[in-house]
Amino acid sequence: MNFFRGVMGGQPAGPQPSGAETIQKLCDRVASSTLLEDRRDAVRALKSLSKKYRLEVGTQAMNHLLQILQTDRSDSEIIGYALDTLFNIICNDEEEEQGKKQVDDLGVQFTDKLIQEPENVTLLLTMLEEFDFHVRWPGVKLLTILLKNQCVQLQAIILVSPMGVSRLMDLLADSREVIRNDEGFVIGLLLLQQLTKNNAAIQKIVAFENAFERLLDIITEEGSSDGGIVVEDCLILLLNLLRNNSSNQNFFKEGSYIQRMKPWFEVGDDNSGWSAQKVTNLHLMLQLVRVMVSPTNSPGATASCQKSMFQCGLLQQLCTILMATGVPADILTETINTVSEVIRGSQVNQDFFASVNAPSNPPRPAIVVLLMSMVNERQPFVLRCAVLYCFQCFLYRNQKGQGEIVATLLPSTIDANSISAGQLLCGGLFSADSLSNWCAAVALAHALQDNLTQKEQLLRVQLATSLGKPPVSLLQQCTNILSQGSKVQTRVGLLMLLCTWISNCPIAVTHFLHNQENVPFLTGQISENLGEDERLVQGLCALLLGICIYHNDNSLENYTKEKLKQLIEKRIGKENFVEKLSFITKHELYSRAAQKPQPVFPSPEQMLFDHEFTKLVKDLEGVITKAVHKSSEEEKKEEETKKTIEQHDSIVTQYKELIREQDSQLQELREQVSSMSSQKELMQSSLAQQLSQIQQHKDQYNLLKLKLGKDSQGQAGSQADGAQVNGLQTEELGQLREEVEELRRQQATLHSQLGEKETLISTLVGTPPARRNRVCVCVCLHQELEALRSQIQSQQAEISQLQTERTELLRRAEAKVTDNIPIIHDNDTIKHNKAEVQGLTEGRAGMEQQLASATSTVAILQAEKAKLQGELQESKKEQDDLLMLLADQDQKIHSLKQKLKDLGEAVLSSLESSTDRDQQSGDMKPCSERAMLLCFCWFHLQLDLMMSRQHEH
Repeated sequence: MNFFRGVMGGQPAGPQPSGAETIQKLCDRVASSTLLEDRRDAVRALKSLSKKYRLEVGTQAMNHLLQILQTDRSDSEIIGYALDTLFNIICNDEEEEQGKKQVDDLGVQFTDKLIQEPENVTLLLTMLEEFDFHVRWPGVKLLTILLKNQCVQLQAIILVSPMGVSRLMDLLADSREVIRNDEGFVIGLLLLQQLTKNNAAIQKIVAFENAFERLLDIITEEGSSDGGIVVEDCLILLLNLLRNNSSNQNFFKEGSYIQRMKPWFEVGDDNSGWSAQKVTNLHLMLQLVRVMVSPTNSPGATASCQKSMFQCGLLQQLCTILMATGVPADILTETINTVSEVIRGSQVNQDFFASVNAPSNPPRPAIVVLLMSMVNERQPFVLRCAVLYCFQCFLYRNQKGQGEIVATLLPSTIDANSISAGQLLCGGLFSADSLSNWCAAVALAHALQDNLTQKEQLLRVQLATSLGKPPVSLLQQCTNILSQGSKVQTRVGLLMLLCTWISNCPIAVTHFLHNQENVPFLTGQISENLGEDERLVQGLCALLLGICIYHNDNSLENYTKEKLKQLIEKRIGKENFVEKLSFITKHELYSRAAQKPQPVFPSPEQMLFDHEFTKLVKDLEGVITKAVHKSSEEEKKEEETKKTIEQHDSIVTQYKELIREQDSQLQELREQVSSMSSQKELMQSSLAQQLSQIQQHKDQYNLLKLKLGKDSQGQAGSQADGAQVNGLQTEELGQLREEVEELRRQQATLHSQLGEKETLISTLVGTPPARRNRVCVCVCLHQELEALRSQIQSQQAEISQLQTERTELLRRAEAKVTDNIPIIHDNDTIKHNKAEVQGLTEGRAGMEQQLASATSTVAILQAEKAKLQGELQESKKEQDDLLMLLADQDQKIHSLKQKLKDLGEAVLSSLESSTDRDQQSGDMKPCSERAMLLCFCWFHLQLDLMMSRQHEH
């Protein structure tokens, strides 16, 4: 106990041991003690000495502490002491604050010693699985400081360690506030920030461990831009995961995480009193947006992210911040830069930005408001650079926007009552501020970039320099300012504008050479020996003169290509000219501007080159050098070669057009073949469908036919007719038509026969009294004929009704057959109609038989009349014959009646009915007399009919 009192600060008697001796004894106690309490007390004592005796503890106790981590994992208290001790000997923050940083950094040395064995790092990673705060918290701190000291080496060890990254990702799922926040920094997030620095493999693993989802959830829970340090560290980690990592950027976009960024930029109307933390958070959020649409990314990925940002409304939200009041200057500047890269090269986003208006009275376009800030020398320098970058991005590959800007300078579109972008650019171009001159010249050059039409349109711009003097062109005014010897920044800006303007535009070159003062001014500037600052101006003048040579169409006799080269050779010298031209690319600021499109300069004086202009210089330097060194003969050969190439090009163009026409025709034919093939397929499918339907109907028909064939033989005909469920066939329609026609003919025959009978009856009714008996007989016969007539009329009505039904059925059948649409009839209805037709047909046959019998009886009666008139004497004999005939007739009637009964038709004549009634009454004799009298009358009528017919013939 005295030993521990000495270690812990007690005052024992005798000489005190040194720190190294004390640490040695503690290390021995840690290594040799069998009791856990003794080892714990020793480690606690080492922890208390680790800050004061950092070197001694690190040298003697590190291995013992690592052994404790392996053997005593069950005791969280001793593990926490060991981790804290390791952290104290590796961390050098305290020494840095006191300014005692040694040449050989102890923290780095101890870090190297610890990570020499990768098992030690794996052991530390297993400590993160402990949920106990006293273990997990110092473990996170220790890994963080190790990553700070030796990031690359430790990243490599963690990358190959099993489940190493996954254990670290579990820190994001820990919701304890002490894990998230401790004295102003989030130690777990700091650990992941160090882990993901400049290591694409670990960045991908962390991203696919659902890091984006977790980080965005934490940002939302912490209050987004209004959150604290947790939000800041989450945003820094997101930037580490996305910057220069196309795979993670694509994963972020495909996961619809861009849409979740929109609520971050929803600022209220009251923008006063922004906290420093909110400004930091929003600044990081804007940087995160810029990472997704950076010009250094692949064009396809950038375009896809720009499209997503427009569709989800993120661009609209950024433009709202852009036009809001009370926004801090650094946030406004970063917002302008962010909007610039969101719209750069995207036609849809550029069109939307052109439609944004500032909330002023009257409303002004956002472009005009921004240009007002750019040409205002009282605005901050970084803000003016941001506005210039925004204007450049708005015009980048945007010929529509370029035309709108140039149109505001043309005389026909100038509005004196409003401020336009062209007026602001002209005002900045000729102001007293050199930075405004440079910015306006570069902005106007971007309005002409790769746009020959606008270069020619800008030649029409006329400027009124002063009262009483004629207006001069914009091109001439630029050269006038150059000749006045203004500041270097102004002249560099104007020379860049002129080079961009006349490049690849022979008409502009002609306008520039038409001024007799321009060429002498350029040659004079190039030939002089001036200071270092003026050499850049000389190089740009050489570039401008070289463009006049290279793009010269020889339309001016005094300034043809050959004469300009001779002028350079006499006054400047070809070598001197090329040397001055090459000075541009050797300039330090040229190299800086060529790195990225955004104009970033430490001071206004260093704003000399534009990114797009550096590309133009790179393209023209070589061709201008060759053009200056070429002789006239080489020029002629080149001209001839160009003409030959042009001829070949024209021939190739003709063939290309012919091939293009043939391709279009072939494409049309292919489309026709494709359409016809599709139609053929449709027709084949329709035909197959119809065939399948027909086959199905046939199968149904056969099934019904088999089913109906099981019925009785007497109903076979009607059932066979009614079995056709799928419509009437063509043969059956023809049979129906023939039957109807036959019924019509039979009806006409019956009508004619009935008329004859009526005539005969009327004749008999009008006979004299001597023939009273015959008249009585005729009256009886007339009554029977009337009954027969009524029966015929009823059957005729039935036949007419049936005919109507048949006609409607035929019409429907014909319509259905014509349209190839199956007709489905009710089986019961068809059976009923067929039965009625058959019954009426049989009834008609019976009536025809009765009429035939009546006709023959009338003929016999007529014959008997003649016989009675000639041979009255032989009446008795005739009566006997008549009785015999009557018996025969009765036998025939009986046989006919039996046949009718066999056929199913119960038809009785009036004669048989009266005979039956007489037989029932028992009066046999009167019945015989009446029968004889009726037979006599019957034969008499038949005789009269036969005579009348013979008379007609």
